[in-house]
Amino acid sequence: MRLTVDPKIFEQFPMLHVGVVVVECADNAGAGAEILKLLRLCEREAGEKYGASALGEMPQIACWRRAYKSFGANDYRSSVEALLRRAIKGDALPDINPLVNLYNALSLKYFIPFGGEDLSRVEGDIVLGYALGDEPCVLIGESENRPPKQGEIVYKDDAGVLCRRWNWREADRTKLEKSTTRAILVCEDLFSESDELAENGCKEALSFAQEFLYAQGRVAVLSETVTEFAD
Repeated sequence: MRLTVDPKIFEQFPMLHVGVVVVECADNAGAGAEILKLLRLCEREAGEKYGASALGEMPQIACWRRAYKSFGANDYRSSVEALLRRAIKGDALPDINPLVNLYNALSLKYFIPFGGEDLSRVEGDIVLGYALGDEPCVLIGESENRPPKQGEIVYKDDAGVLCRRWNWREADRTKLEKSTTRAILVCEDLFSESDELAENGCKEALSFAQEFLYAQGRVAVLSETVTEFAD
């Protein structure tokens, strides 16, 4: 499996850092109590810290709003903003499975979008790039094909879109489930000059997966100087 970021995305967003965690042999069907505890802690702390904030004025949110606007998704919000809005309202996220709970928790902790795909269901290699507009996409919880618009930033593989509007919503085909044992988690930092935030988030994700899901794995960070990861 190879993950490649279209170099034109780094030209458009030169401060972008994409963190990557590949997780192998994970027990994602276990109880995951410690990871769920982390999620609830991160929800509470984020809600308390940002409850009185004007989200659109926060640099970490504003950068994603500008990014979405650049490819015509003005009316949509990044995954991290959606999570933060729920945390501020005290609306607890559902307990889906340990890997999903983990990336949601770390998204709130590090204030960057996190997502993940089941590598056993990925067809070929993964690309973060610009949609042609004809790639198939059935979003999580839906049955209708909703292809992206031409020029929309998406994650995709040989069979179609994995995540629309960069990190807005993932496809049903490669979603993480309790049966998942091999996964890729990705995070995106548009705000920092260094790769430290993305790297730290990925290292913590791997640490939790190793300790509580008995997984193996490795971490990488992509940037304008390193645009490809091969596993």
